[in-house]
Amino acid sequence: MSAPLLQVKDLAKRFGGIIATDDLALEVTQGQLHAVIGPNGAGKTTLIAQLAGQLRPDAGRIDFGGRDITALPMHRRSRLGLARSFQITSLFLDFSVLDNVALAVQAHAGHSFRFWRDARGEQELRQPARAALERVGLSGRAEWPASALSHGEHRQLELAMALAGRPRMLLLDEPMAGLGPEESTRMVAMLRELKKELTILLVEHDMEAVFALADRITVLVYGRVIASGAPQDIRANAQVREAYLGEAEAEAGHG
Repeated sequence: MSAPLLQVKDLAKRFGGIIATDDLALEVTQGQLHAVIGPNGAGKTTLIAQLAGQLRPDAGRIDFGGRDITALPMHRRSRLGLARSFQITSLFLDFSVLDNVALAVQAHAGHSFRFWRDARGEQELRQPARAALERVGLSGRAEWPASALSHGEHRQLELAMALAGRPRMLLLDEPMAGLGPEESTRMVAMLRELKKELTILLVEHDMEAVFALADRITVLVYGRVIASGAPQDIRANAQVREAYLGEAEAEAGHG
């Protein structure tokens, strides 16, 4: 059996008296879509921030592609092929959709200080940018200003910007948040296509999307893993149902 693409051991993070990550262990296999679920305050976003390099863990180790990346800054992890989507809260709304992705291609290549002059004209930037837009279904919007896109299309654009660096693995933090039913259906279809080519770690509250997409699910409660396994095993797990799924399904029933 091959080594996991991402391996996390004994990861710990505290904020004062609050334990956000509690000796957490996690493995994500190449080609897998691995979902992380749990109630609010479970530590899911803190985990993603530590994997991406935005937060430094207090203890533990993170390996990616067989390399210890625990101390590496975010841009170095990105160069190794680990990309986080939806951490970019401000797109360049006055720029075209294509320009936004071209800038992401350029930033990944390490030349962002020149972008005002170059990104709009250079084919080596625009070609991969167009390819990324094609992958997320935004080719027809390439020349639109980013401000003209819907909320769901902004999410697609952010995903294209993450894909512009040709990552080996995507970290997705609640891509379904704020999407309407049609947009959610489109996002699930897009992620289903992307998982054929990329390894994905998905943090998500939308249980319908999680069970439609995940090959494996890890459940966090108060920063600790209480279960990890195939979707059918997680759905049948009494401890998980008590801690989270029952509550989530009840909320869905009342919604």
